[in-house]
Amino acid sequence: MNFFLQNKPFIVPTTDGKLIEEHFGKVATNYDDLSIARMVAPAGWSELHQVPAFDEWTLVNKGRKLIEIDGQAMVLEAGQSILVKKGARVKYSNPFNEPCDYWSICLPAFTLESVNREEPAQVK
Repeated sequence: MNFFLQNKPFIVPTTDGKLIEEHFGKVATNYDDLSIARMVAPAGWSELHQVPAFDEWTLVNKGRKLIEIDGQAMVLEAGQSILVKKGARVKYSNPFNEPCDYWSICLPAFTLESVNREEPAQVK
């Protein structure tokens, strides 16, 4: 077959209230080259800084998302997208009052090993 229709994305278990639906990637389809996931970050959500070993494109559908890249903060709004290059020190959060619905594309595919999240004691 020359196509693969994804109608059952893998729901990544989380403990922070964030919804992650991996449509293509290491877990959902055993792809190492790329991952594509829809995410919903609840109001008030935040994660630790990371220095990923992959490029990450983020496209916001609804809401807003705060992104800190190498010490520079910016707000990504609905209809906007950004590319964060591998090796950048980045932190994603949603300090706003409404959820943020967005898509993430990682090249190569996202893995827990390649995201390189900082431990809480390392946060500066």
